[in-house]
Amino acid sequence: MERNIEKTYDPQGIENKLYEKWMNKKYFHAKMDRSRKPFTIVMPPPNITGKLHMGHALDNAMQDILIRYKRMQGFNALWIPGTDHAAISTEVKVTNQLKEEGIDKKELGREGFLKRTWEWKEEYGGTITSQLKRIGSSCDWDRERFTMDEGCSKAVEEVFIKLYEKGYIYQGARIINWCPVCKTTISDAEVEHEEQAGHFWHIKYPIVGSDDFVIVATTRPETMLGDSALAVNPKDERYSDLIGKNVILPLLNKEIPVIADEYVDMEFGTGVVKITPAHDPNDFEVGKRHNLPQINILNDDATINENGGKYAGMDRYEARKLMVSELKEQGLLEKIEEHSHNVGTHDRCKTTVEPLIKQQWFVKMEELAKPAINALKTGELKFVPERFDKIYLNWLENIRDWCISRQIWWGHRIPAYYCQNCKEVIVGREIPKICPKCGCNHFEQDEDTLDTWFSSALWPFSTLGWPEKTKELDYFYPTDVLVTGYDIIFFWVIRMVFSGFEHTAQSPFHTVLIHGLIRDSQGRKMSKSLGNGIDPLEVIDKYGADALRFTLVTGNAPGNDMRFYWERVEASRNFANKVWNASRFIMMNISSTKAEEVDLNTLTGADKWILSKVNKLAAEVTANMDKYELGIAVQKLYDFIWEEFCDWYIEMVKPRLYNDKDRTKKAALWTLRTVLIQSLKLLHPFMPFITEEIFVTIQEEEESIMISSWPEYNEVWNFETEENEVELIKAAVRGIRNVRSEMNVPPSKKAKVFVVSESEIIRSTFENGKVFFASLGYASEVLVQSNKTGISEDAVSTVIPDAVIYMPFAELIDIEKEIERLKKEENHLKKELERVNGMLGNERFVSKAPEEKIIEEKEKLVKYTQMMEQVKIRLEQLEK
Repeated sequence: MERNIEKTYDPQGIENKLYEKWMNKKYFHAKMDRSRKPFTIVMPPPNITGKLHMGHALDNAMQDILIRYKRMQGFNALWIPGTDHAAISTEVKVTNQLKEEGIDKKELGREGFLKRTWEWKEEYGGTITSQLKRIGSSCDWDRERFTMDEGCSKAVEEVFIKLYEKGYIYQGARIINWCPVCKTTISDAEVEHEEQAGHFWHIKYPIVGSDDFVIVATTRPETMLGDSALAVNPKDERYSDLIGKNVILPLLNKEIPVIADEYVDMEFGTGVVKITPAHDPNDFEVGKRHNLPQINILNDDATINENGGKYAGMDRYEARKLMVSELKEQGLLEKIEEHSHNVGTHDRCKTTVEPLIKQQWFVKMEELAKPAINALKTGELKFVPERFDKIYLNWLENIRDWCISRQIWWGHRIPAYYCQNCKEVIVGREIPKICPKCGCNHFEQDEDTLDTWFSSALWPFSTLGWPEKTKELDYFYPTDVLVTGYDIIFFWVIRMVFSGFEHTAQSPFHTVLIHGLIRDSQGRKMSKSLGNGIDPLEVIDKYGADALRFTLVTGNAPGNDMRFYWERVEASRNFANKVWNASRFIMMNISSTKAEEVDLNTLTGADKWILSKVNKLAAEVTANMDKYELGIAVQKLYDFIWEEFCDWYIEMVKPRLYNDKDRTKKAALWTLRTVLIQSLKLLHPFMPFITEEIFVTIQEEEESIMISSWPEYNEVWNFETEENEVELIKAAVRGIRNVRSEMNVPPSKKAKVFVVSESEIIRSTFENGKVFFASLGYASEVLVQSNKTGISEDAVSTVIPDAVIYMPFAELIDIEKEIERLKKEENHLKKELERVNGMLGNERFVSKAPEEKIIEEKEKLVKYTQMMEQVKIRLEQLEK
């Protein structure tokens, strides 16, 4: 049965149709099958508040490439999709929605608010899921998970209780990131550090018992109200006599000590720093070492509290303004310097974050970090590329206890209950019936919820049914590869690794494949504020998902950022068109979609060459894929398909296809079809839609390319001799084309081509390849001989290894017409040279013209002089 694809490649016409087919056929679903080796990837769960951006597109395209590759290799490939409840961002969205309706979330109460949030999730939470499908993500959607679904919530509760019982979870007062607008602690991941113009205020602290003072430079003068000490470096000779003395804290007029601590950088500022343990993480550690009081000066809304004396009740920045003014009045402000510094802001509401001491729930990290460190050192876990090993180890080896509580309603509520009589804290799976300490039966649950990262840290195993000992967990876990950007190694990857060891005694994956960021064409990070973001769906609507995927992977090296150019998407679309048109040409020439085997001995040298090439390509691409070199693999595919297959082989075989009497026509058709199918299979993980449409049309043995077998190297298809022979002929063709191009000979002008070589092997090579060599070399006739007999003296030549190719000059061009053309060119150049020499010889021009213009005219003089010399040489040759 003869079938063909549409004349023009239209991604919009095939992509949705094919994705629906794959879904209906359950190709993405991985059933339990212990006879097959599993390969598992868990999707980094995008926020339910999110919409697809270029980072998502890259991350998921890479995962899909790996999962399709492994599926074709015969692995039981499972890609688990899911979304994250995104605690703070979701709460902000729902709160804002309520505000628009004139409702305060406090009026609804916790239960009412959560009901509205679940409704919001059902309505909008699936947006990004549907968008992921547009790029061809072959996830097992039957296993889709949500960080707050019943199973994941059970895992979170189990982990909290287990860690609490082991003493790893505790309540304590430590420095945290506080958002005064959202009124919650936030994780380091949610703090964006941006360079802001600020000031250094140099403030005089009078020395007790002296008329002298010491100067301290600070970027946050309002935090003076919480100063517990000044610190100097013990090695700093400038201040050695100050250590142990007291200074007066300006404005509050109270004495604080001067201490020595190596934390102080002698080269920075004045070499004296104020220590405010309740408002700076480093000061907090210094304060602990020296047993300093921790004085919190801020309310939850960032107004000054009662510890701020007369400034109590003022906004932090209003207080700063007044304090600076009063310091100036009292002669205690030495100077103010302009100073740019990094300021932490909440990524959701853009409010400047305050580090401050709060009573929160924390996870002790020292013991949990050890197996995660050991995993990298023993090779149980590896990063691609390896340079991220150092970042991972550095973070783990300097890890601080993890603050896991949040003061919001949306999220996993902390399973801790407080006795309302004696304040005993009981952690458990349900509300206690009686207090073991005082016998009271009235309890209230902790109001706080858990950090979003607490649940996503369990993602690789909670999605497979843990804490239950499910068959899926036993079979598909540990997972294999985690694909993620370098910006969340610390926040997510590390937490998954130590959680995996703690709760399953294994690393949750053996490899972490790190990719970079997609930047705009100027190299800037894409952001809403810059307005330079590119919507992946816009790219798909214009060029198709395959073109987007191909663009994102081309030139992409693990861990490196890349720039997005629309021109590259167009190039990817052009490549898709090339594949489509070549496939259509092949289909128009084959009479059946059924495969017909041929004897390899009937193949010509050209057939064996391309078969050998695609055979080696399969081995190379497989090796690249196994090393996660996706960018290298896709470039090899591009080069082979565009150049070797389309530009060379298809052109080589055309004379055989158009000649029904050619006995090798059947071999040519078999080779075309075979190499195309192999190429499509290798290309499929990168461009799933176009390869599927062509594959199911050109053959009828298999119903989908995505469940076909991955090409493997076949020793029977290794034709080294024929490869070398065809490469030699290609070199001759290139030489001929270069000569003709230099002489402006159009392709329509045919000429005799003589191949002269003393080597019998080379002569035999060209004799066997005469048919396609003549076609590619624009030859009217190909003559292969051992010497120059019969070749005119005026013949032009090109040299290849052990042979010379000649073409009679008179057959390439019409000598009389060429002489006429060259004389016209000579006259034109003569006038141009006269004009340029005239200008450069004119003193008035040279003295008044801009330097750029003079340089331009001098360059023209050199160019025209060289051109005139070439024209004269050519005319002399022709007139002979």
